[in-house]
Amino acid sequence: MNRGDAVHSRLPAGCGTAGCALTTPERIVVPAGRGVWIETLRQGDGPLIVILPSLGRGAEDYDEVARLLAAEGFRVLRPQPRGIGRSSGPMEGLDLHDFAADVAAVLDHEGAGPVVVAGHAWGSQPARMLAVDRPDLVRGLVMAAASAGKMPPGSTEQPYRRMREAIDGAGDPRLPEAKRIECLEQAFFAPGNDPRPWLTGWYREAHDAQSHARTVTPIDSYFAGGSVPLLDLQAEFDAVVVPGVFKPMLGGRVTVRTIPDAGHALAPEQPAALCAAIAEFARGLGGVHRG
Repeated sequence: MNRGDAVHSRLPAGCGTAGCALTTPERIVVPAGRGVWIETLRQGDGPLIVILPSLGRGAEDYDEVARLLAAEGFRVLRPQPRGIGRSSGPMEGLDLHDFAADVAAVLDHEGAGPVVVAGHAWGSQPARMLAVDRPDLVRGLVMAAASAGKMPPGSTEQPYRRMREAIDGAGDPRLPEAKRIECLEQAFFAPGNDPRPWLTGWYREAHDAQSHARTVTPIDSYFAGGSVPLLDLQAEFDAVVVPGVFKPMLGGRVTVRTIPDAGHALAPEQPAALCAAIAEFARGLGGVHRG
């Protein structure tokens, strides 16, 4: 196989129809250079939306969101971060430029751009970095339950420190399940929402590499996400994110919306509302119509 070729996985038997393409993603593995391969889930047909996952978690968290977006007439790409699924490559000494370059390689392989990039939580950081490093690839950013990385004027709080113990404990398999559920309820899920879907799906090596990348990348190098329109999509019961940072600092290109009855996890709690907000934002950029 040539280095420029993607590895295609076979769709399930009988999955050759347009309807199946909406519900069942095709998985490919894209060469990203530098010894990096990025597994990508893709489905649907139409204007393209990229979804980047939360800290230490994979693309499967957005299975229902992707299915709904495909049904709305969008094509959805979900690159797996390095260390998750069949995505592989060096894991030491990475910064956000590296993670953004992995996404750029997928879009270049697809011949796509500019596109809407939705970054959930940690995924908002490589999304913004991509808009800075490759502005030709990004037409709009959705910051879904995204920590901005800066604090409101006058605040003495440190960015990314809210609920730190609960965030790390939620994905720690060494802890008893009851303790992990407590951590999930504290940090990720709105009151009354079931946290058990997130007992699995954590990837420690990816978590550590992503945390390191955020720490070593200067916030001012990516905070603004270039100059494209930005949707600050907040969750009503988000215990992690400091709200109201993007718009005061970035002004009129920021639209703020709140999804009710959702915490920081967002996608497993309110997939239909998340889909609707992303779709509305994408169509509002012009040239995108309802499927």
